Amino acid sequence: MRAIWKGAVSFGLVSIAVKLYSATEEKDIRFHQVHRTDGGRIKYQRTCSVDGEVVSYDDIAKGYDVGGGEMVILTDEDFADLPLSTSRAIDVLEFVPAEQIDPILFAKAYYLEPEGQAAKPYVLLRDALRDAERVAIVKIAIRQREQLATLRVRDDVLVLNTMMWPDEVRTPEFGFLDDDIETRPAELAMAASLIDSMAGSFKPDEFTDNYRAALQEVIDAKIEGREVVQPEEAEEAPAAAVDLMAALKASVERAKKARGEGTDDAPPPAKKAARAPRASAPRKTTTPRKATKKSA
Repeated sequence: MRAIWKGAVSFGLVSIAVKLYSATEEKDIRFHQVHRTDGGRIKYQRTCSVDGEVVSYDDIAKGYDVGGGEMVILTDEDFADLPLSTSRAIDVLEFVPAEQIDPILFAKAYYLEPEGQAAKPYVLLRDALRDAERVAIVKIAIRQREQLATLRVRDDVLVLNTMMWPDEVRTPEFGFLDDDIETRPAELAMAASLIDSMAGSFKPDEFTDNYRAALQEVIDAKIEGREVVQPEEAEEAPAAAVDLMAALKASVERAKKARGEGTDDAPPPAKKAARAPRASAPRKTTTPRKATKKSA
């Protein structure tokens, strides 16, 4: 895997240097548009709809359509002073129970890997989240867009799930919701019986995309295999070491002062508790593909 982003998780006064990796990948087979007779790639030019001239990237700006044929043009200077969080920080805002987050809000998942000497505070945050049975609500800027996200634990790794903003979730407005439709007890009992007869434990490896497999067989029959080499990304210098306990203590004292509470010189005794089971990955909401169960 190649890191797509580097920065730090800001946890109180503790800074945890991390790398971000895509945790998922689409397996759809992608095609290019080509000339049927000779296989040449079809190329498109960027042309202006007003004068018909080819436009270079340097002359392309962002435009907002206000309707009525009018367009507002925004420049780099217009975006410079917008309140966008730093592109190299993951700011922890609060810790909440995982069940309070509706899975419809989840967008894309990323793995976080500690960088340099950040493994100790990384493991500390991971274990603390697991023991508290909570997830961290964070903000992160990816590709010049601020996004809400969660940090949780999966397979001993911190996973960042970007989220939709609440106003990006559509309200279902369907006519049948206003109809007075009642189900009879006998119908419910039969439906419950059917559910019981089809009950099982979800094992993702038992399902496969038969269409993609068949399409790949057609492609493999037409081409010769070849190796694809991908260059590795240059590594950056490791982050400086941090005084972890001092930063944690200062963070606790700062949080208490913000609530108007007193602070103690000595930290409270550690509460010994059984480690909670690992949280399962939230179900990602996507357009379902046709999937069939593998034959035994």
